[in-house]
Amino acid sequence: MITRNLFLLVVLLVTINFSNAQNNGENELGAWYMYFGTNRITDKLSIHSEAQFRFYEVTNTFNQLLLRTGVNYHINDKAIATAGYGFISTDGSFDDIPGEENAKEHRIFEQFILKNNVGKFKFEHRYRLEQRFISTLTDDFTEHRARYRLQLTYPINDHWFLNAYDEVFINLQEPLFGQNRLYGAIGYNVKSNFSIQLGYLKNHFTGVNYDRLQLGVIYNTDFRKKNQ
Repeated sequence: MITRNLFLLVVLLVTINFSNAQNNGENELGAWYMYFGTNRITDKLSIHSEAQFRFYEVTNTFNQLLLRTGVNYHINDKAIATAGYGFISTDGSFDDIPGEENAKEHRIFEQFILKNNVGKFKFEHRYRLEQRFISTLTDDFTEHRARYRLQLTYPINDHWFLNAYDEVFINLQEPLFGQNRLYGAIGYNVKSNFSIQLGYLKNHFTGVNYDRLQLGVIYNTDFRKKNQ
């Protein structure tokens, strides 16, 4: 009798959780399709280029467009400082996503990257501050936040590599916790300046988690060669 009641309780809890997931879209497997580029101009300067197309589902139901650019100053091979701008257009109309609504955002950011190696493991520490100017259908407001990402890359051979990171978002206003992103991927170096990554992202907000597939293309250019 006790076993039967325990089984019914577990079924009830699972049903409640699944129902809540359906209401907020948590049960959907979405996808992010991304491009990143570092376009070298001089020994010290380069231009960052980035485009992301995010979907609530793998191939349809648009969620977000993110375009970002910036000027990188290469202090040395292990340290890069960046100042940049991003435009973000969000469609929050899919299901009842907590905190999501249709919005346009203009974002200014300052960033510092430190790199180091431990054996074959490559570590990257990324520190970022963001000033976010957001417009919704009902309001215009400004928010500020800090982000820290620890990324680890392990080369399997000359072409294949593994990549993983964890990134925490801290709001500089209430509530303090923004989100946490945990990511793992396998990548392939097509050329020295061109690689592809296929990975999985667990995006955690307070009380809700989203699962996202990620397909990333990294293509770097070097205009110094043309100048020479």
